[in-house]
Amino acid sequence: MTVGTSAILLGSAFMVAAGVALAQSPAVVSKGVSASTFSTDLVQLYREARLEDPQVLASFARAQAGQEHQREALGALLPQVSINAGMNQIHQENDLIQQSYDSESYSLVLRQYLYNKAAWENYKKFQSLAKQSESEALDAQAEATVELARRYFTALAAEDELELVIAERLTTQKSLDRINVLYEKQLALITDQLDLKARVDLLAAQELDARNQAIISRESLAEIVGRPVKERLNRIRDDVKLQVSAQSLDTWVREGIASNPALKARESGVEAANAALRSGKGGHYPTLSLSLSAQQTNEGYNNSLTPRTDSYVAGIGIQVPLYSGGSTSARVRGLYQDQVTAEQELEAIRRRVVKEITSAYLTASSNGEKIEANRLALASAQLSRVAAEKALNYGMVNAVDVLASVRNEFRARRNLLKTQYEFLSNVFSLNRWAGKPSAESVESVNGWLSPRSAGQDVVRP
Repeated sequence: MTVGTSAILLGSAFMVAAGVALAQSPAVVSKGVSASTFSTDLVQLYREARLEDPQVLASFARAQAGQEHQREALGALLPQVSINAGMNQIHQENDLIQQSYDSESYSLVLRQYLYNKAAWENYKKFQSLAKQSESEALDAQAEATVELARRYFTALAAEDELELVIAERLTTQKSLDRINVLYEKQLALITDQLDLKARVDLLAAQELDARNQAIISRESLAEIVGRPVKERLNRIRDDVKLQVSAQSLDTWVREGIASNPALKARESGVEAANAALRSGKGGHYPTLSLSLSAQQTNEGYNNSLTPRTDSYVAGIGIQVPLYSGGSTSARVRGLYQDQVTAEQELEAIRRRVVKEITSAYLTASSNGEKIEANRLALASAQLSRVAAEKALNYGMVNAVDVLASVRNEFRARRNLLKTQYEFLSNVFSLNRWAGKPSAESVESVNGWLSPRSAGQDVVRP
């Protein structure tokens, strides 16, 4: 996959991240093969979601229906051919004659509009509506892709939190064990022991909540994919630097205005409203039609029996509307208001595209800078925690100081992971509003994911 040449790939739009995995209970070790033995990534889940996500499937069904409605409207402009057949039994009586006979009548009729403004503009309306439904389907898929990525990273973040809570509890437990030893030697205060014990108990309670959140986040992901997601989720690689592509914000905005499917859908909606208005005005126009017919019958005037007669008729008819009680004019006025509504909706989505692209671009750029700062903060917090633990052994600090250093370290870890996931979410949002194809967007992001190797962990001592 080429990185940097295409805006959809966001060039160097990704980051270094620590791998994250759901901590497994030490009491359960499976020796068999299960789903959790394997890993999955965004591309695999995206492909499954396209086939299983009800919103995506419904949007493409609406697009297909729009194509059929367009074809239906075209049919009104094409020749209309009908065959009619009839058989009657007739009994006639008068002063001169009394008779009964069977009559037969067969006819073939072709009608073709030569000029019908209302029907033509109605076809143009459905043509624009078909384009609108296609663009809406692409927009729905783009939105579904962003939602899939959001839930994917939410699941990773939930598993990160579980692992961090466990690691913080174990780290705090080690400090508590040291204090217990020192307390037995009367070298530590009971308050230090109680503070650490309270923190360990609190973290144990938080671990239960974090484990539940990890399970819930997996279920949220399964809702889109249509199956339980038991595999390990691929993590962000830690060998690249995260930054937004070199494209300027103005370039992103221009591309979004030119390519965003939601904006294109509204443009097609305006075209459809214009065509509907012209169709409504067509109700004041005359219509011109051609008719060709062939008829064979043995029934004459006043149901009289006649020799079989073959008739061939060609005609041109014109219909001029004069007055329909004002309904046509009222319909035109209503369609004009529909046109105004469509134009205002187009302007609203245009402004939103500009806002969303600007927000995603600036936030992602800020996230890229914050990631480096958070890394430095984490390194400093790690050194501070190690120093505090050593100082505790010599009685130079108390348990409160150790707790503060441990909290600072794990806060720094959380901030780093949170910023990394926020960056990727904003990258997806930037792609979505700029009108980048969903499949290419997912593949570009997936290139920066990899399975967690053995021993890789969120918390590295």
